[in-house]
Amino acid sequence: QVQLVESGGGLVQAGGSLRLSCAASGRTSSINDMAWLRQAPGKEREFVATTTWNGRITYYANSVKGRFTISRDNAKNTAYLQMNSLKPEDTAVYYCASGGRGRPDSLDYNYWGQGTQVTVSS
Repeated sequence: QVQLVESGGGLVQAGGSLRLSCAASGRTSSINDMAWLRQAPGKEREFVATTTWNGRITYYANSVKGRFTISRDNAKNTAYLQMNSLKPEDTAVYYCASGGRGRPDSLDYNYWGQGTQVTVSS
């Protein structure tokens, strides 16, 4: 089993930046990927970004490409999501996940964090 804990969410003005962290524990040797997904109020959960655990392959949703950067620190078993040029439509609960199945933009993961709220004011 892998446990994931997100942190770093908060309230920020449009145009601002936030960095989310996702700390993994448990069977971290089994981690092959880390992803970020989000769910806005009244909307379905959507894919944001994913990376292989070695960092060689990353994939982003079109809506965040060029503004968000996913990275990881293997020594700390932690993944990050640097979010720049934030927009009100980025407001959502952000989840990290691992153990994806299927396409890079899949919503199907074995392990999930509890989520962290990001609110972008206009």
